[in-house]
Amino acid sequence: MDRFTWSNGLLEMNETLVIQQRGVKLYDGDDKAKLDNGVTLLTTHRLIWRDHKNHECCIAIPLSQIIFFEEQAAGIGKSAKIVIHLHPAPASKEPGPYQQSKFSYIKLSFKEHGQIEFYRRLTEEMTQKRWENTPASQPIPTATGSQTGRTRAVGIVGIERKIEERRKETDKNISEAFEDLSKLMVKAKEMVEVSRSIANKIKDKQGDISEDETIRFKSYLLSMGIANPVTRETHGSGTHYHMQLAKQLGDILQAPLEERGGMMALTEVYCLVNRARGMELLSPEDLVNACKMFESMKLPLRLRVFDSGVMVVQLQSHSEEEMIASALDNVSEKGSLTAEEFAKLLGLSVLLSKERLLLAEKMGHLCRDDSVEGLRFYPNLF
Repeated sequence: MDRFTWSNGLLEMNETLVIQQRGVKLYDGDDKAKLDNGVTLLTTHRLIWRDHKNHECCIAIPLSQIIFFEEQAAGIGKSAKIVIHLHPAPASKEPGPYQQSKFSYIKLSFKEHGQIEFYRRLTEEMTQKRWENTPASQPIPTATGSQTGRTRAVGIVGIERKIEERRKETDKNISEAFEDLSKLMVKAKEMVEVSRSIANKIKDKQGDISEDETIRFKSYLLSMGIANPVTRETHGSGTHYHMQLAKQLGDILQAPLEERGGMMALTEVYCLVNRARGMELLSPEDLVNACKMFESMKLPLRLRVFDSGVMVVQLQSHSEEEMIASALDNVSEKGSLTAEEFAKLLGLSVLLSKERLLLAEKMGHLCRDDSVEGLRFYPNLF
């Protein structure tokens, strides 16, 4: 093992990789060398071994140092090996993992097999001696450390080290980002308390606050998305919680529904409500349960489920006849419409537009043409 020198793992000029094999263990003669699991590379000029986990641990030996080599068959609980006999270490040898050794041979133990092909390729290289015909260029200058004597990280090892440094930097940035997010959440909770305090003062009309100022304060709070939400902590759980939640939904959804023609998809309602609730997010299950109570509590909203399974929230005053008439008028005026075209005309989502057209079709006012170009609706002339 004292013939090996530290290497950076980079191929030199005129040097070509012949074969590489994973799962190779090195022996210093008959002794284990604490080089348990690595990749062995056979090139036209050198035999290189690199540790599987620590890529900075890379050593090499010139093929010209090999006298002869032989196979050692596998046994019970033992891997097949190649025994390589070496010339004595030259006096000008560069530093390596071993300063001296009592053995003049090493062993390559193949724990993942592959020794037959490796032995064949090694035989070819030792026969051809291509290192004599195409000498490699001078190795890349290396700087040895005073403590370890290892080479400076260049080439493949240098690239891998830079990748590892970038990964650590990314992890650091992510950790700092989550710290900032935690601080933001703390501040958000403080803002919620401030908004509740302001809302209570407005409600009690404490101080000299005019009606216009009250409206302005409320609009500020709503635009901040930090209204005083109904939560399980403040209103318990079960039916009482869903009833209070339904009341609050009736208040905050009235204006958005009027702006959107009296109907909104439940998914759109979910996003709108949670955006207004700030940190106190609402689960889909609680939203559905609260919407189911609209009718029993005589609120001006209704939860509707179409035949396709699509769930919407609509105003109680929203007339189904008007919806069907609107669909029929638009289709008759244009001659035919797809759901996408109808959505653009009314400013609705494609999902709701399609449900309106399907409802008009169900009532016999429209008919469809389902082709490769898509689903298109026509006035029913029959």
